[in-house]
Amino acid sequence: MTGRLLHLVTASDWEDARARGTLAASGDGFVHLSTPEQVQLPADRLFAGRTDLLLLVVDPTGLDVRFEPGMPYDPPGMRFPHAYGTVPTSAVVAVLPYPPSSDGTFPAPPELPAP
Repeated sequence: MTGRLLHLVTASDWEDARARGTLAASGDGFVHLSTPEQVQLPADRLFAGRTDLLLLVVDPTGLDVRFEPGMPYDPPGMRFPHAYGTVPTSAVVAVLPYPPSSDGTFPAPPELPAP
């Protein structure tokens, strides 16, 4: 897999991940990721109005990434990248602040660093 994927995280959770050396998997056994085109959906759903949100830009090289359905109310056919197993913080190639708009929703992500 090529390209960059994104992981949403609060600043405090990123500090915890750095201390551990890995991104924490969900109870489902994977790290939730998004493409740049879809990251606004989970950001608005899970973090609306939060001002401490970061976008972690993840290089998926060497990770077990599978594109799988998200929530039943996501657009039909949309598949989200899920990274199974350990995702080392060394796979994070950039950390970008991700502030919400004045109405609490999140804008399209900034331009990502080139792979």
